[in-house]
Amino acid sequence: MKTMETLVLDRDAVERNARMGDVIPAVEAAFAAYQRDDVEMPAKSYVELPEYNGDFRSMPAYMHAQGNGTREEWDAAAVKWVNVHPDNPGDYDLPTVMGTVIYSDPETGFPLSIMDGTELTRQRTGAAAAVATDHLAVVDATSLGIVGAGVQSYTQLEAIAAIRPIERVVVSDLNDEAVERFIDEFGDEFDVRSGSVAEAASCDVLSTVTPVREPIVDRADVGEHTHINAMGADAAGKQELDADIYPDAKLVIDDYEQCTHSGEINVAWSDGRLDDDDLYGELGEIVAGSKSGRTDEDGISVFDSTGLAIQDVAAAHSVYERASRDEEGTDFDLLGLA
Repeated sequence: MKTMETLVLDRDAVERNARMGDVIPAVEAAFAAYQRDDVEMPAKSYVELPEYNGDFRSMPAYMHAQGNGTREEWDAAAVKWVNVHPDNPGDYDLPTVMGTVIYSDPETGFPLSIMDGTELTRQRTGAAAAVATDHLAVVDATSLGIVGAGVQSYTQLEAIAAIRPIERVVVSDLNDEAVERFIDEFGDEFDVRSGSVAEAASCDVLSTVTPVREPIVDRADVGEHTHINAMGADAAGKQELDADIYPDAKLVIDDYEQCTHSGEINVAWSDGRLDDDDLYGELGEIVAGSKSGRTDEDGISVFDSTGLAIQDVAAAHSVYERASRDEEGTDFDLLGLA
């Protein structure tokens, strides 16, 4: 064990040390580990708090990453503790969602780090979309459409631009101020402009990161070879894409149980428009090489992402390793052992 102190990493420290060049391969390793069954990942548990109009969610996991070429083998464990309290912004001037990650040494159980889980979730979600894009999008993709200009949109662009030569970005959102903030952030680096959902959907890659419950991306608007990262649906009844897109697409999911219950495909699944025969497979199968990614015959592809706890573990591992190496964060004698 490297230390007897726990490294505390606040939001800024997580953001500084979450380098996409590290986080993307770590998350990709998590998908491969999931396919190999080298993970322990209990179902997400909920603590309902109706008296406070909120809840807590616990996401624990362990994973073992195999060496790949020059990469070393590593294993990691963590738990993410997340709340959802919709009244927070108006009543307490607090975010609706806040998360904390405890990252531990699997060999000893020592809490190596306590870090901000909200920023970590943004980073790993972007990285998951990048992994899917890398395996499913055309190799020369230069345009990216983003529907939803909230906090998740930023890491979608940062991550996808790390694995594809993105030049042009079309961002669509009903909130004009959110779009302007996005353009201000990335306008010096990319050709970024506001556009309609249809214009975003015609790009080489499309990421949807909205909370909508009714489809907003029409089949007619999707490009002939567009790869779609459907990231927004996270509960039963939510859906961002027109169900007519699915029959024409190579449909890839991150987890069967989660996606059929609360992912992008859940509505079509529950009403019988989709079944097992319509699913190409899980992303882990493609990453591990048991199924092919994009082929010359493919047109539209869709990645249905619900988010896996092992993605948080992988991202936490990446952030902790870099922060430790660069002596970032604050050491804290949490257990009184130093």
